[in-house]
Amino acid sequence: MSGRRRVAITGIGLVTPVGNDVASTWAAVCAGTSGAARIASFDASGFPTQIAAEVKRFDPTVITAPKKLVKYANRSHRFALAAAEEAMRDAGIAPTPDDAGRWGCSVGTGMMGVEFTDLAEVQRHSAPAGELDAHALLDDEAAADPVAFCRSQSTAGVALLTRRFGIRGYATSVHTACASGGQALGTALKLIRRGAVDRVLAGGFDSMVNPVGLAGFCLLSAVSPDNDTPERASRPFDATRNGFVLGEGAGFLVLEEWSAARARGAHVYAELAGDGNSLSSYRITDSPPDGDGPIQSMRAALADASARPEDVDYINAHGTSTGMNDRSESAAIRAVFGGGVKRVSVSSTKSTMGHLIAAAGAVEIAICALAIERATMPVNANYRVPDPECELNLVVGEARRQRVRMTLSNSFGFGGSNSCVALRHPDLVDAP
Repeated sequence: MSGRRRVAITGIGLVTPVGNDVASTWAAVCAGTSGAARIASFDASGFPTQIAAEVKRFDPTVITAPKKLVKYANRSHRFALAAAEEAMRDAGIAPTPDDAGRWGCSVGTGMMGVEFTDLAEVQRHSAPAGELDAHALLDDEAAADPVAFCRSQSTAGVALLTRRFGIRGYATSVHTACASGGQALGTALKLIRRGAVDRVLAGGFDSMVNPVGLAGFCLLSAVSPDNDTPERASRPFDATRNGFVLGEGAGFLVLEEWSAARARGAHVYAELAGDGNSLSSYRITDSPPDGDGPIQSMRAALADASARPEDVDYINAHGTSTGMNDRSESAAIRAVFGGGVKRVSVSSTKSTMGHLIAAAGAVEIAICALAIERATMPVNANYRVPDPECELNLVVGEARRQRVRMTLSNSFGFGGSNSCVALRHPDLVDAP
C-alpha cells in the first residue's frame, strides 16, 4: 500500500432533517434530537404512515449558484447545491480553468423522475384515458415544460453540480438505492487512487418525501406507522422497532490526493481509506438473516484499507429500524468482529435523521469523518428495549467521547447492494 495514492477528506457540507449545515446536524446527532414529525409538505392524512424526517426551514437563497442554473433544480437538487457549496467553502479550494480537468464528481442519486407537482399539473391539463391529444399536450404550457423535463432526468444532479463548479473531469451518477451515497464515495476513492483525477466532489442527495414515494414504502410495510410519536419512531436495534422513518437531504465531501492536500495546508478530517461492496441476491427489500452480503462488504473494506477488525473503534451502522435488516446487520458485525465485537462502538444516526435513501451513505460517511476529528461517537437514539438478536456495543443515552482511530460506514440498499466505507484518523497516516 506504500505506493498507492491516499485520499484526504478536506471539506464537508450537509443539509439534513436535523440541520441545514454541518454544525447543526452534528449537534443534533450527538444530542439524539429527532428530525421526525408529521409531514408538512403535503397532506398525508390518507396514508397509514403520516410522518417523515423532512428538511426544515431550508432557505434556497443560501445557494450562490446563478439563478439560470437553479431554475433547473428540483427540491433535492437544491439540497445538493447547498451542501456542495458548504463543502467547497470548508475545503477552501475549487476548480480553476487550469485544473478543472483534474477534478471529478461522483454523486449518489435517488429514484429521479417527474416531481409529483408536475405530474399533478399534467393530470389537470390532460384528457380522459383514450382521448389524449398529443399535439394539444405538447402545446400546453404546464404539461410540456422543458425545464421540468430536464429536472426529471437521473443525470440532472451531477450536471448541475459540474456546471456550478466548473468540473471538467470524470463525472458519474450512482443509483443503487440506499447504497448509492456510499458507493459514490467509493467510486471517488478509486478515481483518485488510479490517478484519473486529483480531487473529487463526492456525495449524495435524495427526497422521496412525496405522495408517490411514501405510497411505495407504505405498500412494502417498510415505514413506521407510529404517527402519534414520530420522534420515537426510528429506533434502530430496539426490540420494539417497526420500520424506518423516511427522510431527505444531501451530504457532500471534498476529497483530495493526500500529499497535495497536506502541501497546501488543508485541514484533513480523515483518510478515506477503504471501500467494500457486495451483492446479497437474497430479497429485494431484505438482507440475508445470516448477514452474508454485509459481511463480504465489511471485510472487503477492511482489506482495501489494509486494516484489521481490531483497528476499528466505531461503526456507523445502516441501522434502518426494520426487523430483518437490523438483525442481519447485527449478525454481520458479530461475524466480522468475532470476540472483539464488544469493544467496537456502534450507532445508527438514522435514529435522529431518518433514512435519507440515496443520500444516507454520504451523510453518514461525513458523520464518521466528524467522529474521527472530534473524538465523539453519536448516540443511537430511542433505544430502550434490548433485542437479543441485536446484541452490540451500542452508543446509548448520550454521545460517547473517545479517540476514534478508524470507522466503518455501512449502507445496504434495496435490491441487495451492500456498501462499506472505511475511514482512518489522519495522525495514523502521517505517523512515520
